[in-house]
Amino acid sequence: MSIWGRVFAALYDRTLAASEEAGLAERRRALLAAAHGRVVELGAGTGLNLAHYPPGGIEELVLVEPEEAMARRLRRRLASSPLPARVISARGESLPLPDGHFDVAVATLVLCTVGDPTRTLSELRRVLRPGGRLLFLEHVRAEEPKLARWQDRIDPVWSRVAHGCHCNRATLGALERSGFAVREVERDRIPKAAAFVRPMIAGAAERD
Repeated sequence: MSIWGRVFAALYDRTLAASEEAGLAERRRALLAAAHGRVVELGAGTGLNLAHYPPGGIEELVLVEPEEAMARRLRRRLASSPLPARVISARGESLPLPDGHFDVAVATLVLCTVGDPTRTLSELRRVLRPGGRLLFLEHVRAEEPKLARWQDRIDPVWSRVAHGCHCNRATLGALERSGFAVREVERDRIPKAAAFVRPMIAGAAERD
């Protein structure tokens, strides 16, 4: 476990606090209202989503988190949660989970960080049952050309500072190319965030 990994985990909740209070937490709650049955969450981090899952209807919740420093904080938060959840250490590109097992997959502010988005989305598709849904909330490449160029310029530095986060990923296109049918999508902005990480998409895609 790297020192920077521990520092990043320690600062993560504090870094997002202003955005959460200004509306991001409500965004999470609205998104996760559709979670039901058997659910897998990719890159669960410190567990900021736990408070927003609906109180009933979750039969199983698998929280995937590869970073041990994050997973420690996630387990502590989970200890006071009534959710039927467990934490597993794995990367999105190789999920140790059975084919077609889950009703819903969740990805919030994580597809910017995975090493191989195409392979990760393929894995999520694999573990979802036919007709299963992926609920997503991600910051993405800007539609405005000027801001997108700025994202491209800053990304090499940002990805090192932000522990692998890429601010210029065209995630919606990746979803559409990975065997998901995007049923709902809304473009918005993450409140109280730096301009280059502010463009956001939220919605649901179905395993085609």
